[in-house]
Amino acid sequence: MLLTVQHKTIYRYDMPMRSAVQSLRLFPSRFEGQHVLSWQVEVANGLRGASFRDGAGDKVEGWSVRGPLNEVVVTVEGQVETADLAGVLRGHREMIAPEAYLRDTAATEADHALRQIGADALAGSGGALDAAHRMAAAIAEAIAYRPGVTHAHTTAAEALALAEGVCQDHAHALIATARAQGIPARYVSGYLYASEDGTPHEAAHAWAELYLDGLGWVGFDPANRCCPDERYIRLGSGMDARDAAPIRGIALGAGQENLDVTVALAAVQQ
Repeated sequence: MLLTVQHKTIYRYDMPMRSAVQSLRLFPSRFEGQHVLSWQVEVANGLRGASFRDGAGDKVEGWSVRGPLNEVVVTVEGQVETADLAGVLRGHREMIAPEAYLRDTAATEADHALRQIGADALAGSGGALDAAHRMAAAIAEAIAYRPGVTHAHTTAAEALALAEGVCQDHAHALIATARAQGIPARYVSGYLYASEDGTPHEAAHAWAELYLDGLGWVGFDPANRCCPDERYIRLGSGMDARDAAPIRGIALGAGQENLDVTVALAAVQQ
C-alpha cells in the first residue's frame, strides 16, 4: 500500500518564551515492511541539530528554536510504501537485547488482574505466539475503546480497572501483561490508515510489540484486534508511551502551553 502522511503539531504559549529544544522521533523505521519514498520533517524557524539512530534502531533528530516565540510548529510530510508482514518486524536492525524490555515502568507495572490475564493466556495456549494473541484478545475484551476517560499518565492497571481507554492504554496493558509472564514487550508509536473511503483522517496511533522466540519482535494492536499490516506506518519504540513519544522537549519561559495536533493519512492509487 502507498500511504501519504501529513502531520502538524503546534505548541502555542500565552506569553513569549525564551527558547525551545526538541528531540524528534518522527522518522519511519527501516525494515522489510515499509519503504520510504519521501519524508520531510521541519520545525518552523528552527535550527536542525544532530541526528542519530539509538540502540532500538530509531532515528532521533534534535531541533532548537530561538525566542522570543509564541509558538513552535512541527510539520511532517511524506510517502511510504508498506507491506503486510503479519506483524513481524523483519529486517529491522537494533542493538538492544530483548531482555531489556522486561523492566517495568510506572505506566506498565502489572497488578494482580493483569498478571492473571497473562497467566490464563499462557495456561490455555499452544505456544508463545498463541499466548501472545490470547493476551491481546483478552486486553481488547477487558478495555473498551472510549476516548476522554483516561489521560497521558493513566497506568495500565488504572485503565484495566476503568475497563475503558484508548490505544495508549491498550498498549500499556498488553505490555504489562506480557512482561509479567517473562515476555519482553515494548510500546510502538506510528500511524494507522483506517479509512474505508480513501479520505484523509486523524491517524496517530500506538500498539505493542512482543518478543517471541523464533519470530523476533511481533506487533499486536488490541485496540483494533489485529497485528499491524500494510495500513500501519511504524515510527519508533520505547519502554512505554513517554519513552516512545514522537516529540519530546522543553520550552524556557513562564508561559502556559497549549497543544494542537492534526494527523492525516491517505492511500495513493497504485
